[in-house]
Amino acid sequence: MSYSVGQVAGFAGVTVRTLHHYDEIGLLAPGERTYAGHRRYSDADLDRLQQILFYRELGFPLDEVAALLDDPDADPRTHLRRQRRLLTARIEKLQKMAAAVEHALEARTMGIDLTPQERFEVFGDNDPEQYAEEAGQRWGGTPAYAESQRRAAAYTKEDWKRIQAEVDDWGERYAALVAAGGPPAGEPAMELAEEHRRHISRYYFEVPYEMHRCFAEMYVSDERFKAFYDSLHPGLAEHLRDAILANADRHTTP
Repeated sequence: MSYSVGQVAGFAGVTVRTLHHYDEIGLLAPGERTYAGHRRYSDADLDRLQQILFYRELGFPLDEVAALLDDPDADPRTHLRRQRRLLTARIEKLQKMAAAVEHALEARTMGIDLTPQERFEVFGDNDPEQYAEEAGQRWGGTPAYAESQRRAAAYTKEDWKRIQAEVDDWGERYAALVAAGGPPAGEPAMELAEEHRRHISRYYFEVPYEMHRCFAEMYVSDERFKAFYDSLHPGLAEHLRDAILANADRHTTP
């Protein structure tokens, strides 16, 4: 039995565009094609797609997923054992973070001041400053980073509250769009992608469309960004990536 690309997209909760992309890069080529050239996926193809999505959820970039799945010495059980081990470690970390957040919420509700050590328990063994340091190492010599630092230094507490309120509002609207099944290449999704680009440009540094494309790929390849966007709604990171690419295409394609 075989399935159309639309059926597989529905089964897996991904977009047709994502499946086309996986085919184009050789990550998931459908086992059959009709005389008219339409893709048809077999049960074996669905098994491979499941493995791909497991690894993507764990934050693996596509090239690493391909290398893992095409390893001739690995069988499906090897992949499942590795994924179980990684998921177990993630679950343990998330449980610790949830407990720390709950502790912070209780303290705020009761008017208790947390110590600096308690406040940063939510980050576990990670130092929050490492991201600032990493940003400086990766982009410190760029005009965009310098502009971001300059603007951020001038913001007041009220400015930051307003910026965060805009982020929260955008996230709620985007999550609602994904929950309703809105396509990434649809007008509402592309408008939200454009709003995302303009927000960064307004408060941090100018983001041309080509730079926004790079951000889009980072949102799914970097586990930290992916976890943030997927926390708004499952699958939102990839949906946003596709929406940003579609929005960039419509603004830059002659």
